[in-house]
Amino acid sequence: MKKLKSQNKIMWLIHQKLIHPLIHSKASIEYKARGVAVGLACAMTPLVGIQMGIVTLIWGIAKKLKWSFSLPLALAWTWTTNVVTMVPVYYIFYVIGQFLRGKWDDITGYDSLSRLIERVFLGDEPYWERTKEFFHLFVVDWGVSMFLGYIPFIIGGYIFGYKLTVRYERMRLQQKERKAQK
Repeated sequence: MKKLKSQNKIMWLIHQKLIHPLIHSKASIEYKARGVAVGLACAMTPLVGIQMGIVTLIWGIAKKLKWSFSLPLALAWTWTTNVVTMVPVYYIFYVIGQFLRGKWDDITGYDSLSRLIERVFLGDEPYWERTKEFFHLFVVDWGVSMFLGYIPFIIGGYIFGYKLTVRYERMRLQQKERKAQK
């Protein structure tokens, strides 16, 4: 029963924060699509925790360049990756990066990554020691592969978000027109 309530709450949050702003925005299709696309592209970076800041920075730069997008939609769509999905997403970035580097025979197991991240965030060692270990793993050991591995996801996230939003918005407009004709 409790699980059902939490699932309903999650679905309600998804609807309120991701779908509702998209449906009720009066902005152009392209403006909304660019917002979703930028949000998904930023969500596909291994920078969980600062993705919303990155979106805001991109939005500020884009405004100066006369290229705009929906900031609320972009911010909301960065939530597709979060602390809960961080370990599997980081691992996927690492594996893809290793493949891109031609190192498919040198892939650390998912279990070891998940234990390490758990130890870093929940360990008994002093915070500074855990931070150094995390930094060493993600920058020195896995850094190049992870950063290479997320590039296809940024590009794919942007394209997917843009096209999906345009298609969705056009379908909504067509439905509205059909209702108006009846």
